[in-house]
Amino acid sequence: MSLGDLPLASVEAPRTLRIAFERRELDLILRLYGRMVAAGEWRDYAIDMRRDFAAFSAFRRASEAPLYRIEKRPALARAQGAFSVIAAGGVILKRGHELDQVLRVFDRKWIRVYPES
Repeated sequence: MSLGDLPLASVEAPRTLRIAFERRELDLILRLYGRMVAAGEWRDYAIDMRRDFAAFSAFRRASEAPLYRIEKRPALARAQGAFSVIAAGGVILKRGHELDQVLRVFDRKWIRVYPES
């Protein structure tokens, strides 16, 4: 029996499942990103999808480490909540079950803008 005789499903490489942001979640994150870009605080972003988490990283400059990471970890959904905002030093600023509640950490009173060097 050759590969041409096998059904297509058995020839395909196994797919690895990855965690991703849903459309509504990504919409909330990109709205926040747009506001921060308009304020001149963020200039670039990256989205990372892995097997155990998805992350949206916001950068002041593309060549630097991210200022903030917004992560979705479904494994923590029952415990602390699937969503978290993590600062540059690895400090978790907020964690919760609802993304819109977690993103409130970026309200003006919480943000400290550092002058550019």
